[in-house]
Amino acid sequence: MSALAVLYLVLPFPLAFIIHDVEEIAVQHRWMLAHREALALRFPKMKPMIEQLAQLNTKAFAIAAFEELVVLLLTTAYALLQEPYCMEVWAALFMAFSIHLLVHVGQAILVRGYVPGVATSLLLLPFAGYGMWSIWLAMSGWEMLTWGVVGIIIMVLNLRFAHWLGKKISKI
Repeated sequence: MSALAVLYLVLPFPLAFIIHDVEEIAVQHRWMLAHREALALRFPKMKPMIEQLAQLNTKAFAIAAFEELVVLLLTTAYALLQEPYCMEVWAALFMAFSIHLLVHVGQAILVRGYVPGVATSLLLLPFAGYGMWSIWLAMSGWEMLTWGVVGIIIMVLNLRFAHWLGKKISKI
């Protein structure tokens, strides 16, 4: 990984994550409580997920976000150490985060309004685009697709674990 990639992408990535998650933590629970009935009526197949997200209070969501930040910081440290597959592992997380930003934009379009995380998603899309372009220059299309899928799978599994952990610890 080049020094410029580290300076422009690797080091700012945890800060971008924090900025985005602070917005989500600040508004997620109140927003879900205020909109869950309308969302369940409009998207009945999503009702179980909507109810599950509505149960995540602010403390539980913050704990989940912290767990995800720890994973990201460990991945960043691994990338800085230049260990085997460090670029691929870091790129997998970066691509998953970038897709996560696009999901928020898609949610806002479907809801036709604000959803938690969309403001910082719009702010961070140029950073994500630059990162994706940089990854494209460093990997073949097949590698990018493979590591992107790996990143999404890891993100989904870790998100489930982080939400479970947040609920469990917040009850203590």
